[in-house]
Amino acid sequence: MNLMNLIASLEDDQYPLASLDHVRLVSRALVVTEEGLVAVHHLIRDDAFGAFDYYETPGGGVDNGESPEHAAIRECREEIGYLVRVEKPLGEVDDAYNLLHRRNRNLYFLCRRVGPFLGTQFRSRGDTFIHETLYLPVKDIIALYKAMPDTKLPLLVKRRELPIWSLALQNGIK
Repeated sequence: MNLMNLIASLEDDQYPLASLDHVRLVSRALVVTEEGLVAVHHLIRDDAFGAFDYYETPGGGVDNGESPEHAAIRECREEIGYLVRVEKPLGEVDDAYNLLHRRNRNLYFLCRRVGPFLGTQFRSRGDTFIHETLYLPVKDIIALYKAMPDTKLPLLVKRRELPIWSLALQNGIK
């Protein structure tokens, strides 16, 4: 795997401070379609984090023995129902979630969607929060993120992902 540039290292200032006792490696994908649109999940949840309606990139945890690139491919197959080709790493954002006692090391990849729709295969509890997957221009995704609440979980996700979406624009993804 190519080394990634650390874009940000973020702390959780929205939930009560807890000990962070483990690190989770996460692969996330900016998936571009043949038409140049990019996938983003619209999530709706009501759990320990609170009741929220927000947006997030496709992705999830890297399994033992799995490369981050393979995890991005697997997560996209599960969550958006398409195979993807990893084109290049975009960057890394480290963040913390006090309620989960966890620090995440999020690795972001630029991916291209390939082949026909195969159907989604939600496997984790987090997948059940995916209300729909939208395909939009990056500027519209940035507008969705900027409109997310500036509190609690949506703020933590916004802080983590807005720099990546801005980086996507700089890399010519429209």
